[in-house]
Amino acid sequence: MSDLTPFLISGLGMGAVYALSGVGLVVLYRSSGVLNFAFGALGAIAAYVAWSALDRDWPPVLAWLLAISTAMALSLAYGRLLAPKLSDREPTIRSIGTLGLALVVLGFTEWYWGEQPRRLILPTDSFSIDLADVRMSYTRILGLLLALLMMSGVGLLLSKTRIGLQMRALADDRQLSAILGVRVLHVDTVAWVLSGAFAGVCGLLLGNIVRLQATLLTFLVIPAFAAAIIGRLGSLPMTVAGGIFIGVVEALAILVPGLSSYRTAMPFLIALLAIVLFRNDTRKA
Repeated sequence: MSDLTPFLISGLGMGAVYALSGVGLVVLYRSSGVLNFAFGALGAIAAYVAWSALDRDWPPVLAWLLAISTAMALSLAYGRLLAPKLSDREPTIRSIGTLGLALVVLGFTEWYWGEQPRRLILPTDSFSIDLADVRMSYTRILGLLLALLMMSGVGLLLSKTRIGLQMRALADDRQLSAILGVRVLHVDTVAWVLSGAFAGVCGLLLGNIVRLQATLLTFLVIPAFAAAIIGRLGSLPMTVAGGIFIGVVEALAILVPGLSSYRTAMPFLIALLAIVLFRNDTRKA
């Protein structure tokens, strides 16, 4: 068991960020029915903005705020300017529309900053605690705490506030909600801004824990999709549990002979399995 501990702890750190990303996806989906394929790209550009600001000796807090604000602004721009034009289309079409945003943001990021891998340094890297003789940085602990705190915050938002009630109403029936007086564009705006904020925070964490490379960060949204699917695109606790589970399984796959080279495919397999199980449960119901 002691041989597994370092991988379990490493998996917990990555899984926490996957969970946080999954919550960001679920927030938007529960309001607008859109799966945001641009989530990873928005996180990537946020991480690069933070890196550039820190490279120019900006105060760290201002660099992080600028990074998260960039992701929020891009998400808001899409949500206000382009998403409404697809509001009458099928959910699949509306989700695929975000793929265009992802490609534009990814293309700009690679053009402006290049493809050279970098690493985003956070102050939490300098501190760590020992868990079962394994050192765990505060950055990974921060990711786990943020996943739990933001899950709780979003849960309270959806269940205890007026805007949360309107979000849930839109998820059930957008046309009926509009007839009943729900300001659809206003509610969608809140959802897109929240999703952008989650993307920015996740981008900062992943740019530190993994490495700062636009393509890599863009496609790290796949485990987040898998976590959201485990949560059936609705349950925040299940999404968080799914993200942590995926991170741990991905880390432990290193120990399996012949499987370590393909461990990055584990989120795909878990997502497919979750989809199959979800469809079977739906048919039984």
